[in-house]
Amino acid sequence: MNASGKVWLIGAGPGDVELLTLKAVRALGEADVVLIDDLVSRDVLQFAKPHARVIEVGKRGGCRSTPQAFIERKMLQLAREGFIVARVKGGDPFIFGRGGEEVETLSRAGIAVEVVNGITAGTGVPAALGIPVTHRDYCRGVTFITGNARAGAELDWAALASSGTTLVIYMGLANLAGIAGGLLAAGMPGCTLVAVIQNGTLPSQRSVVSPLAGVVDAVAHAGLASPALVVVGDVVKFASREAVQEMRKQA
Repeated sequence: MNASGKVWLIGAGPGDVELLTLKAVRALGEADVVLIDDLVSRDVLQFAKPHARVIEVGKRGGCRSTPQAFIERKMLQLAREGFIVARVKGGDPFIFGRGGEEVETLSRAGIAVEVVNGITAGTGVPAALGIPVTHRDYCRGVTFITGNARAGAELDWAALASSGTTLVIYMGLANLAGIAGGLLAAGMPGCTLVAVIQNGTLPSQRSVVSPLAGVVDAVAHAGLASPALVVVGDVVKFASREAVQEMRKQA
Protein backbone atom coordinates (compact mmCIF):
# COMPACT_ATOMS: atom_id res chain seq x y z
CA MET A 1 0.00 0.00 0.00
CA ASN A 2 1.19 3.49 -0.82
CA ALA A 3 0.80 6.80 1.03
CA SER A 4 -1.11 8.14 -1.97
CA GLY A 5 -3.39 5.88 -3.99
CA LYS A 6 -3.96 5.82 -7.72
CA VAL A 7 -6.38 4.28 -10.21
CA TRP A 8 -5.43 2.72 -13.54
CA LEU A 9 -8.31 2.45 -16.02
CA ILE A 10 -7.16 -0.46 -18.15
CA GLY A 11 -8.62 -1.60 -21.46
CA ALA A 12 -8.17 -5.36 -21.73
CA GLY A 13 -9.09 -5.64 -25.40
CA PRO A 14 -11.88 -7.67 -27.01
CA GLY A 15 -11.15 -11.01 -25.34
CA ASP A 16 -7.93 -12.69 -26.48
CA VAL A 17 -5.42 -12.15 -23.67
CA GLU A 18 -2.60 -11.79 -26.21
CA LEU A 19 -4.20 -8.52 -27.35
CA LEU A 20 -3.44 -6.94 -23.97
CA THR A 21 -0.91 -4.10 -24.30
CA LEU A 22 2.49 -4.04 -22.63
CA LYS A 23 1.44 -0.98 -20.65
CA ALA A 24 -1.63 -2.82 -19.38
CA VAL A 25 0.57 -5.68 -18.22
CA ARG A 26 2.81 -3.25 -16.34
CA ALA A 27 -0.13 -1.46 -14.71
CA LEU A 28 -1.68 -4.74 -13.59
CA GLY A 29 1.63 -5.71 -12.03
CA GLU A 30 1.60 -2.53 -9.93
CA ALA A 31 -1.95 -2.90 -8.59
CA ASP A 32 -2.84 -3.87 -5.04
CA VAL A 33 -6.52 -4.30 -5.96
CA VAL A 34 -8.05 -5.34 -9.30
CA LEU A 35 -11.68 -4.46 -10.13
CA ILE A 36 -12.47 -6.65 -13.12
CA ASP A 37 -15.48 -6.55 -15.45
CA ASP A 38 -17.44 -9.68 -16.33
CA LEU A 39 -16.48 -9.66 -20.01
CA VAL A 40 -12.73 -9.52 -19.34
CA SER A 41 -10.82 -12.80 -19.77
CA ARG A 42 -9.60 -14.01 -16.38
CA ASP A 43 -6.34 -14.90 -18.11
CA VAL A 44 -5.29 -11.26 -17.60
CA LEU A 45 -5.00 -11.92 -13.87
CA GLN A 46 -1.77 -13.84 -14.49
CA PHE A 47 -0.13 -10.40 -14.78
CA ALA A 48 -1.38 -9.17 -11.41
CA LYS A 49 0.59 -9.41 -8.17
CA PRO A 50 0.33 -12.88 -6.57
CA HIS A 51 -1.54 -11.52 -3.57
CA ALA A 52 -3.52 -8.74 -5.25
CA ARG A 53 -7.13 -8.52 -4.13
CA VAL A 54 -9.56 -9.22 -6.99
CA ILE A 55 -13.07 -7.73 -6.89
CA GLU A 56 -15.64 -8.88 -9.44
CA VAL A 57 -17.69 -5.96 -10.78
CA GLY A 58 -19.64 -7.71 -13.50
CA LYS A 59 -21.43 -5.87 -16.28
CA ARG A 60 -23.10 -7.99 -18.97
CA GLY A 61 -26.09 -7.05 -21.09
CA GLY A 62 -29.32 -8.73 -20.03
CA CYS A 63 -27.93 -9.87 -16.67
CA ARG A 64 -27.78 -8.38 -13.20
CA SER A 65 -24.87 -5.95 -13.13
CA THR A 66 -22.83 -4.24 -10.46
CA PRO A 67 -24.18 -0.68 -10.16
CA GLN A 68 -21.88 1.95 -11.65
CA ALA A 69 -22.23 4.10 -8.54
CA PHE A 70 -20.93 1.23 -6.38
CA ILE A 71 -17.90 0.76 -8.63
CA GLU A 72 -17.02 4.43 -8.48
CA ARG A 73 -17.44 4.55 -4.69
CA LYS A 74 -15.21 1.49 -4.30
CA MET A 75 -12.46 3.01 -6.44
CA LEU A 76 -12.59 6.23 -4.43
CA GLN A 77 -12.49 4.35 -1.14
CA LEU A 78 -9.56 2.15 -2.10
CA ALA A 79 -7.52 4.99 -3.58
CA ARG A 80 -8.12 7.16 -0.51
CA GLU A 81 -6.84 4.28 1.62
CA GLY A 82 -3.61 4.44 -0.38
CA PHE A 83 -4.04 1.44 -2.65
CA ILE A 84 -3.05 1.22 -6.32
CA VAL A 85 -6.24 0.15 -8.09
CA ALA A 86 -6.56 -1.45 -11.52
CA ARG A 87 -10.04 -1.02 -12.98
CA VAL A 88 -10.01 -3.54 -15.85
CA LYS A 89 -12.57 -3.23 -18.63
CA GLY A 90 -13.17 -5.11 -21.86
CA GLY A 91 -12.14 -3.33 -25.05
CA ASP A 92 -11.14 0.32 -24.54
CA PRO A 93 -12.24 2.33 -21.47
CA PHE A 94 -13.25 5.33 -23.57
CA ILE A 95 -15.39 3.53 -26.18
CA PHE A 96 -18.74 2.61 -24.63
CA GLY A 97 -16.88 1.73 -21.43
CA ARG A 98 -17.92 4.58 -19.09
CA GLY A 99 -14.28 5.49 -18.73
CA GLY A 100 -15.05 9.17 -19.20
CA GLU A 101 -17.53 9.07 -16.31
CA GLU A 102 -15.02 7.34 -14.05
CA VAL A 103 -12.18 9.74 -14.88
CA GLU A 104 -14.50 12.65 -14.13
CA THR A 105 -15.50 11.20 -10.74
CA LEU A 106 -11.94 10.37 -9.71
CA SER A 107 -10.45 13.66 -10.89
CA ARG A 108 -13.14 15.65 -9.10
CA ALA A 109 -12.16 13.85 -5.89
CA GLY A 110 -8.47 14.60 -6.42
CA ILE A 111 -7.52 10.98 -7.11
CA ALA A 112 -4.67 10.33 -9.54
CA VAL A 113 -5.96 8.37 -12.53
CA GLU A 114 -4.29 7.14 -15.70
CA VAL A 115 -5.96 5.53 -18.71
CA VAL A 116 -4.44 2.58 -20.56
CA ASN A 117 -6.04 2.27 -23.97
CA GLY A 118 -7.16 -1.12 -25.18
CA ILE A 119 -8.07 -2.58 -28.56
CA THR A 120 -11.79 -1.90 -28.88
CA ALA A 121 -14.12 -4.66 -30.04
CA GLY A 122 -15.19 -2.45 -32.93
CA THR A 123 -11.84 -2.93 -34.65
CA GLY A 124 -10.41 -6.06 -33.03
CA VAL A 125 -13.41 -8.33 -33.54
CA PRO A 126 -14.00 -7.59 -37.26
CA ALA A 127 -10.25 -8.04 -37.83
CA ALA A 128 -10.50 -11.53 -36.33
CA LEU A 129 -12.79 -12.38 -39.26
CA GLY A 130 -10.59 -10.59 -41.79
CA ILE A 131 -12.97 -7.63 -42.10
CA PRO A 132 -11.30 -4.21 -42.49
CA VAL A 133 -13.69 -1.63 -41.05
CA THR A 134 -12.27 0.94 -43.48
CA HIS A 135 -11.31 0.34 -47.09
CA ARG A 136 -10.81 3.13 -49.62
CA ASP A 137 -12.66 1.23 -52.34
CA TYR A 138 -15.76 0.43 -50.29
CA CYS A 139 -16.45 3.06 -47.63
CA ARG A 140 -15.68 6.60 -46.51
CA GLY A 141 -15.05 5.70 -42.89
CA VAL A 142 -16.47 3.84 -39.91
CA THR A 143 -19.22 4.77 -37.46
CA PHE A 144 -19.32 3.24 -33.98
CA ILE A 145 -22.81 2.95 -32.49
CA THR A 146 -24.27 1.48 -29.34
CA GLY A 147 -27.36 -0.66 -29.83
CA ASN A 148 -28.11 -0.19 -26.14
CA ALA A 149 -29.02 3.50 -26.31
CA ARG A 150 -30.68 5.17 -23.34
CA ALA A 151 -34.47 5.35 -23.43
CA GLY A 152 -35.67 8.00 -25.83
CA ALA A 153 -32.36 8.31 -27.68
CA GLU A 154 -33.55 7.12 -31.10
CA LEU A 155 -30.87 6.71 -33.73
CA ASP A 156 -31.03 8.71 -36.96
CA TRP A 157 -31.46 5.74 -39.28
CA ALA A 158 -31.62 7.88 -42.42
CA ALA A 159 -28.27 9.50 -41.63
CA LEU A 160 -26.70 6.15 -40.84
CA ALA A 161 -28.08 4.44 -43.94
CA SER A 162 -26.76 7.19 -46.22
CA SER A 163 -23.44 7.81 -44.43
CA GLY A 164 -21.29 5.69 -46.74
CA THR A 165 -19.48 4.36 -43.67
CA THR A 166 -19.15 0.91 -42.17
CA LEU A 167 -21.53 0.65 -39.21
CA VAL A 168 -20.14 -1.15 -36.17
CA ILE A 169 -22.82 -1.71 -33.55
CA TYR A 170 -21.92 -2.65 -29.99
CA MET A 171 -24.49 -4.40 -27.77
CA GLY A 172 -26.84 -4.66 -30.73
CA LEU A 173 -27.96 -8.28 -30.65
CA ALA A 174 -30.96 -7.79 -28.37
CA ASN A 175 -32.30 -5.08 -30.70
CA LEU A 176 -31.15 -6.62 -33.98
CA ALA A 177 -34.67 -6.64 -35.42
CA GLY A 178 -35.07 -2.95 -34.63
CA ILE A 179 -31.67 -2.11 -36.10
CA ALA A 180 -32.27 -4.05 -39.32
CA GLY A 181 -35.78 -2.67 -39.63
CA GLY A 182 -34.62 0.91 -39.07
CA LEU A 183 -31.89 0.68 -41.70
CA LEU A 184 -34.17 -0.99 -44.26
CA ALA A 185 -36.92 1.58 -43.68
CA ALA A 186 -34.34 4.34 -44.17
CA GLY A 187 -33.44 3.00 -47.60
CA MET A 188 -30.42 0.78 -46.99
CA PRO A 189 -30.51 -2.03 -49.60
CA GLY A 190 -31.59 -5.40 -48.27
CA CYS A 191 -28.59 -7.00 -49.98
CA THR A 192 -26.13 -5.03 -47.80
CA LEU A 193 -23.93 -7.52 -45.99
CA VAL A 194 -24.01 -7.86 -42.21
CA ALA A 195 -21.68 -9.83 -39.94
CA VAL A 196 -22.79 -10.75 -36.42
CA ILE A 197 -19.90 -12.02 -34.31
CA GLN A 198 -20.26 -13.67 -30.91
CA ASN A 199 -17.30 -13.93 -28.48
CA GLY A 200 -14.98 -12.27 -30.97
CA THR A 201 -11.24 -13.15 -30.79
CA LEU A 202 -11.89 -16.01 -28.36
CA PRO A 203 -11.70 -19.76 -29.13
CA SER A 204 -15.50 -19.82 -28.74
CA GLN A 205 -15.97 -17.20 -31.48
CA ARG A 206 -18.96 -17.80 -33.76
CA SER A 207 -20.27 -15.68 -36.59
CA VAL A 208 -22.99 -15.30 -39.18
CA VAL A 209 -22.72 -13.31 -42.41
CA SER A 210 -26.02 -12.48 -44.05
CA PRO A 211 -27.75 -9.90 -46.24
CA LEU A 212 -29.42 -7.24 -44.10
CA ALA A 213 -32.92 -8.33 -45.13
CA GLY A 214 -32.41 -11.82 -43.70
CA VAL A 215 -29.99 -11.25 -40.83
CA VAL A 216 -32.53 -11.59 -38.00
CA ASP A 217 -33.62 -15.04 -39.19
CA ALA A 218 -30.02 -16.10 -39.88
CA VAL A 219 -28.88 -15.17 -36.38
CA ALA A 220 -31.88 -16.87 -34.79
CA HIS A 221 -31.22 -20.02 -36.82
CA ALA A 222 -27.57 -20.05 -35.75
CA GLY A 223 -28.47 -19.46 -32.10
CA LEU A 224 -25.98 -16.66 -31.54
CA ALA A 225 -26.04 -15.00 -28.13
CA SER A 226 -24.49 -11.99 -26.41
CA PRO A 227 -21.86 -10.65 -26.28
CA ALA A 228 -21.96 -10.04 -30.01
CA LEU A 229 -20.87 -7.28 -32.37
CA VAL A 230 -22.77 -6.28 -35.52
CA VAL A 231 -20.92 -5.00 -38.60
CA VAL A 232 -22.88 -3.56 -41.53
CA GLY A 233 -21.40 -2.61 -44.87
CA ASP A 234 -19.69 -3.69 -48.07
CA VAL A 235 -16.43 -4.46 -46.23
CA VAL A 236 -18.12 -7.53 -44.77
CA LYS A 237 -17.41 -9.18 -48.15
CA PHE A 238 -13.85 -9.67 -46.84
CA ALA A 239 -15.03 -11.97 -44.05
CA SER A 240 -13.13 -15.21 -43.76
CA ARG A 241 -14.16 -18.18 -45.87
CA GLU A 242 -15.46 -19.95 -42.72
CA ALA A 243 -17.90 -17.10 -42.02
CA VAL A 244 -19.14 -17.04 -45.61
CA GLN A 245 -19.65 -20.79 -45.52
CA GLU A 246 -21.75 -20.30 -42.39
CA MET A 247 -23.84 -17.77 -44.33
CA ARG A 248 -24.46 -20.33 -47.08
CA LYS A 249 -25.56 -22.93 -44.54
CA GLN A 250 -28.18 -20.49 -43.27
CA ALA A 251 -29.42 -19.59 -46.77
